[in-house]
Amino acid sequence: MSDLLASHKVMRHYLNALLTEEQEPEVVVTAVKKQQLNQLLSTVSAEPVKVAAKTMTQVVNKVAAPVQPTVAPAIPVAKPTVVPAQVVKAAVVAEIAKTPPPPPPAVVIEKAYRQGKFQALFFEVAGLKVALPLKELGGIHKVVNINTLPGKPDWYKGVMLYREQKINVVDTAKWVMPEKYDQQLSEKLDYQYVIMLGKSSWGLACEALINTVTLEQDDVKWRAAEGKRPWLAGLIKQHMCALLDVDAMIALLAQGAGSSD
Repeated sequence: MSDLLASHKVMRHYLNALLTEEQEPEVVVTAVKKQQLNQLLSTVSAEPVKVAAKTMTQVVNKVAAPVQPTVAPAIPVAKPTVVPAQVVKAAVVAEIAKTPPPPPPAVVIEKAYRQGKFQALFFEVAGLKVALPLKELGGIHKVVNINTLPGKPDWYKGVMLYREQKINVVDTAKWVMPEKYDQQLSEKLDYQYVIMLGKSSWGLACEALINTVTLEQDDVKWRAAEGKRPWLAGLIKQHMCALLDVDAMIALLAQGAGSSD
């Protein structure tokens, strides 16, 4: 009991010294500190230490225990669909069969008269001189009875029979220059001959045969590109007349097309 009172007295004195900031001798301070430390040690129980030790052992054992790995549920993986080679080949063949083949390239036929000299037949229609290559002339016939047919283009003059051959006669003036064709011109026309176009059944009515002329390539201003009037092969410079493209003209006539179509 006396020790406790002494301790309280010393502590009170220490606190008073701190509050009043009075300097105590070093020996007194050291004794006070030593007494405080002894008192604290005497009040400490050994049981908490054991509990702490036991708790630590449990923690260590728990940590040391092997950790069971967590197995994630298996995710089903879709197997790739394998298409048999025969099926793929059949599909490719079917697709190719659906695709239409590309059109064949246009065959450019070189005209025989486009090399070197060539001869051309000149004839006259309504004051207009026209020429065609002599190699593409199918024949010349005198005009005989021409039978008209209904439902034909206005430039279609009719059918003329020549030795059991049916000739489709073209009103050449109306076909070549429809913009100048009128009633007055129609009354003045006097067709005398039919100029046959190649091996076809088409013939051009004409009023007069002029002559046959030998031409050089440079005598003709050739048509450079496709466009309007494909029946016009070129213009003969010196004679200022049209040179016919017979094949193109036959194609137009067969389609029922006029010169400007």
